[in-house]
Amino acid sequence: MHRPRTLSGAALLLCGLLVMGGAALVAVPGAEAASATLSVSPAAGPPTAKVHVSGGGFTAGETIDVSFDSTILATAAAGAGGSLAADVVVPKTATPGTHTVSATGRTSGSTASTGFVVRTDWTQFRFSANRAGVQPFENVLNPSVVPMLQVAWADRLGNTVDFSSAAVVNGVAYIGSSDGVLWAYSATGCGSTASLCSNPLWRSTNLAQIMDSPTVSGGFVYVGSQTSASNASGKLDVFRVDGCNQPVCPPLWQGLAGSQSILYSSPAVSGGSVYVAAFDGKLYAFPSAGCGQPTCAPTWTGQMGGSSESSPTVAGGLVYVAADDGKLYAFPAGGCGQPTCPPTWTGALGGPAFASSPAVVGSSVYVASDHALLAFPRSCGAPTCAPLWRGVHNPDFFYGSPAVHAGRVFIGMENGLGVFNSAGCGQPTCAPQHLYFGSGAQAAVESSPTIANGVVYVGRNTGQVLAWREQPCAQLQCSEIWSGFTRDPIVSSSPTVVDGRLYVGSADSLAGSRIGRLYVFTVNGVH
Repeated sequence: MHRPRTLSGAALLLCGLLVMGGAALVAVPGAEAASATLSVSPAAGPPTAKVHVSGGGFTAGETIDVSFDSTILATAAAGAGGSLAADVVVPKTATPGTHTVSATGRTSGSTASTGFVVRTDWTQFRFSANRAGVQPFENVLNPSVVPMLQVAWADRLGNTVDFSSAAVVNGVAYIGSSDGVLWAYSATGCGSTASLCSNPLWRSTNLAQIMDSPTVSGGFVYVGSQTSASNASGKLDVFRVDGCNQPVCPPLWQGLAGSQSILYSSPAVSGGSVYVAAFDGKLYAFPSAGCGQPTCAPTWTGQMGGSSESSPTVAGGLVYVAADDGKLYAFPAGGCGQPTCPPTWTGALGGPAFASSPAVVGSSVYVASDHALLAFPRSCGAPTCAPLWRGVHNPDFFYGSPAVHAGRVFIGMENGLGVFNSAGCGQPTCAPQHLYFGSGAQAAVESSPTIANGVVYVGRNTGQVLAWREQPCAQLQCSEIWSGFTRDPIVSSSPTVVDGRLYVGSADSLAGSRIGRLYVFTVNGVH
């Protein structure tokens, strides 16, 4: 069932560098520095990541200054053999790119340095495992510079992108197009002046239809599809992150997900399992490492009472997922010891969930139905659970998945965003505190909002991406601070914001046909 679109450190823990990567090793010559060495682990990560710094070649017992660029983050005493061990935290203000971590002995003058790459990875739909839609590490884009965003380049895909949102991991952007192809492009473009990139790092074989968002975990990319143009049976498709050393890659293995397609449900990987919902009304759990065969049966399934396009959310030992029978389901993440499992509890939504996915924040679960935003307690304690409160606005349709941050819930509506108090209003039914309105032509906001560094971003089916200050204005209705255009009306893809770039899927209907595009916006369009 689909809703029609409508247009209208010596073991010191200090402040300062966790991430993903190995350890680099550099020796810097000096008076006694020829033997000094330094390494960091991990070697890349976001601002505020914790990093272990280790080294050798210093004078036993001397004080060593550990610096990030020119700022001393830690001091540590060298071990008996002249060794260094310290933990530091990457500064919150460290901008994307390569930075220098150095260690200098105060007595010997020995010094060594190595590089650390500041990089934020967006691994899954809604950024984090709780699907709250919040990217907490952004320090380039902010309310002051967002009005200067322009398209820097676009990646050429197959057919239009419908709902699929980009994962950006280790310098690669992954996204699906509606003709059933998973694409992998460089996340930094294809040249300092190129406006259109046409050569992906690799792409998948044709998988008939991809409308969900890829998930990157443990060196693999997971995405849902159907079997073929003539066979709607659902498939979970798994690839290596770096492809297959060929331009076009088949899946390493596929999970058998029933007789109906995986539509907008994006995979969730947790605890050795990968979960995804299909239109046949089941939640599927597969071993995330596969089964050693080209196709794998599910470890277990969860039975729902209607079709599901919702992306599962794993938190606290439960898998939350919504369905079109008007219920939120909570299943045990480890299954029940049987092939088919009943839910631990269900909650009544009052209408179909369509593509809305639960956001689990604090003690509550937030999800939307067709005409309401609902909040449920994470722990129900009974087979059925009533909502703590529900948010409504006239007869408006609600779309997409909620974003939850700083005491507010943001949700797409017919022509903008509704902003609700995350604690409710003390009544069973609550009105929005604010309405984030986008000027110009009006249409549905099927995209799910993204929050990063004081800005809320969302796509609207007027060919636009809109941005507002996260902090509401003094009125009920707040206007956008920026809007950027794609070249196709449909922008149901949700914005991915990392390292000063905004990625969103759409199409270019001005190129003679609706050719898929991954648009990348930067400040002043700079690559």
